[in-house]
Amino acid sequence: MADQQEATVTLPSDPASVSEARRYVADVLTGWGLAGGSDTADTVRLIVSELATNAVQHTFGQSPTFTVDVRLVREEQLHIGVTDSYPRWPRRLPAAVQQDNGRGMVIIRILTAEAGGRLSVTPTDEGGKTVWINLPWTASPN
Repeated sequence: MADQQEATVTLPSDPASVSEARRYVADVLTGWGLAGGSDTADTVRLIVSELATNAVQHTFGQSPTFTVDVRLVREEQLHIGVTDSYPRWPRRLPAAVQQDNGRGMVIIRILTAEAGGRLSVTPTDEGGKTVWINLPWTASPN
């Protein structure tokens, strides 16, 4: 396998794109050897769903698209980034018990940490940002 494999898709900032982003990443990872029913695959699907949802809901229509980047480095580290053009970085929103939103970044942080990974945010040259998760890679089912 090459030192690095990459796959990228750009989707419209529309709620329907969330499931498309999740399917795209799942298909890529299956192609790279990750068992679709593994705990890791389930975790990645949930994280991608949350990241894509944030890119759609919290850019307030100011990012017409978002891009999902998937990279596998030396069969050791999986990097998934979701980029949008909205300049405000993600922040934890106050989430009252009765609210259905505001917990996405908390969920992403917890899932990433439980999988032995880390979360980061980097600015883009165009003024937006990419929210990255980095996870240890395992192609075997959990």
